[in-house]
Formats: sequence, structure tokens, C-alpha cells
Amino acid sequence: MKETSLGPLMVDLAGTAMNATERTRLLHPLVGGVILFARNYQDRAQLTALCAEIAALRSPRLLIAIDHEGGRVQRCREGFTKLPAMRRLGEWWNREPNAARAGARAIGYALAAELRACGVDLSFTPVLDLDYGLSGVIGDRAFHRSPEAVIDLAGALIDGLRSAGMACCGKHFPGHGHVEADSHVAIPVDTRTLDEMADDLLPYRRLRLDAVMPAHVIYPQIDPRPAGFSPVWIERLRGEFGHGGVIFSDDLSMEGASVAGGIVGRAEAAWQAGCDMMPVCNKPDSVEELLANWHPQLDPLRSARIARLLPQEEIGNIDALPLCIAGRAVCHALV
Repeated sequence: MKETSLGPLMVDLAGTAMNATERTRLLHPLVGGVILFARNYQDRAQLTALCAEIAALRSPRLLIAIDHEGGRVQRCREGFTKLPAMRRLGEWWNREPNAARAGARAIGYALAAELRACGVDLSFTPVLDLDYGLSGVIGDRAFHRSPEAVIDLAGALIDGLRSAGMACCGKHFPGHGHVEADSHVAIPVDTRTLDEMADDLLPYRRLRLDAVMPAHVIYPQIDPRPAGFSPVWIERLRGEFGHGGVIFSDDLSMEGASVAGGIVGRAEAAWQAGCDMMPVCNKPDSVEELLANWHPQLDPLRSARIARLLPQEEIGNIDALPLCIAGRAVCHALV
């Protein structure tokens, strides 16, 4: 196991096991993490073996992450608890806020415990976007229209994640819920002023977040660049909002990132704006292009921030953990 630092790129794998090319790619000093998708999951035993193989490659070990929010965004299905869409918690909060808060914490614990038991370090959750009823790509992934409800429920979910030893990642800063376009396939533009965005920003002001993912959305009243490529937004997040954790760009392969040019230009723009780690998904040729042609001055402080997302303690038998059992029961009641 080679001693190294964690680089700023997060890359993916083609299938349920690593091939020789991927193993070599993960040893590159620009790589610091792996993002998993449904295609990388067969069953719990296979996922555990894959994560163990990834973890054994380097020291500190690569960060292993996944989008595992609930509802339609849950990469591991068979053998995992089916998680509800977060809007279901928001509906519950309207009727019984205290019960919904307790349910959110239990769901967060079950979500994190099940992933951690297989060796996954981080889920890109919670979604902090407000539910304006405008964004199809966000939709029921959002907890609620009210920022107070989002803060309440997301805060409880984060407590559950942390109780199981997992960090959180709030997304999509400063807010993706007020635009119709999907940044996976388009370049969304939100024409509101900063004052008009006050509600969207409240969760980022009030919650203590281990990581934040900016949106591939342009807010021209504040800056002509998408938030993930904008030093204006990222300096505000670091300074005014006091965020000292990791900043992930959203996937550099998405159409919303295309305003920054080709893949090298996108990575450089996100890096110069202040992002610590940049996922590049579903484009192995783009990863190879970056590894060959992008030459950033690596920053040990950014690497150290990423390393702090790695869980520090092992988790026990999740089937015997009361909060995990409670979380599963809540999920079964809501889905």
C-alpha cells in the first residue's frame, strides 16, 4: 500500500469488480475518491468485497461515495432498506413535526449504517433545495418548501448519519429548486437576486455541514458562472457562511458544466474557484484525458479536508443496532 495524499478527482468504475485499467487509474495521484452507481452493485457481499479492494489500494484510503438519498435516487436496492423520498418526511412534518424529526434521524442512521457495513464512506445527502414545484430533477428529493422544515428535517437526518459514523454533504448550493431545467442535460439559469434567494440560503447558514456540493446553475444577478465554477459563490460559502468542510463540484460530465469548456477546462475552473474534489462520471475517456493533461498544484490542506470525511471507527452488527431497526421500520411505513 503506497503512502500518498488524496487527489482532487473522484472517478467511477464500469462494473461490479475493478479491472486492471481501473486499478491503475485509482493509483494516480490526482485521484482521491471513487463514486459508485447501481451498475457497481450486485449484492451486499459483492459490494463489501469491492469496497475492501478499493480501500486496500492506498493510504490514506480512497474516499468511497455514492448517491443514496432515498426515493428514486438510491443506488443499492436489493438487500438494502428501501428509503422513502424526502418529501414524505416533509408531509409528515406538516402533521407531526416532532415525530417526523425523530423519523428523519432514524432514517439517516439506517442509511449510513447499511452503507458503512459494506465499506461505503459517504452518501451525497441531504438535498437542501427547496420544493418550489418547479424543478423536475429535484421534485420529491426535496424535503419541503419551507426552509425551517428543511433545516429541521435535514438536521435530524444529519444527526442520524453522524451517529452511524458518516459525514454529510448538503446539495445543491445555493439552491436548484427554483429552475425548471435539469443541469444533467441543460444549463439552468436562475435570474433571482440574492435577496430573493434568502430562503434557499438559510439551510447553508444554519446547518453544520461536513461537505457541500454547489449546483451547475448560473445565477447571473450574482455571477455569470455556474456556482461550482464561481469564486464569488465559493468565497461566500467559506467566508460569510463559515463552511470549513469539503466542497465537491457536481459531476463535471454534466451538461451544466459545459460552459467551462472541455473536461480539462472544467476541472481547472472548479479547482481555481475553490472546489476540493470533482467527480467525473460515466466518461472514462474524460478521466484519462484529465490524468494525462491536467497539472494542478496539489494542496495538502484540501487533501486533509477530504481525508476527514473517512469514517474513523468500525460499525458493529447493524441488525442488532436499535436505531437501525427503528430507521428500517420508519422507511417501511413511508414507502
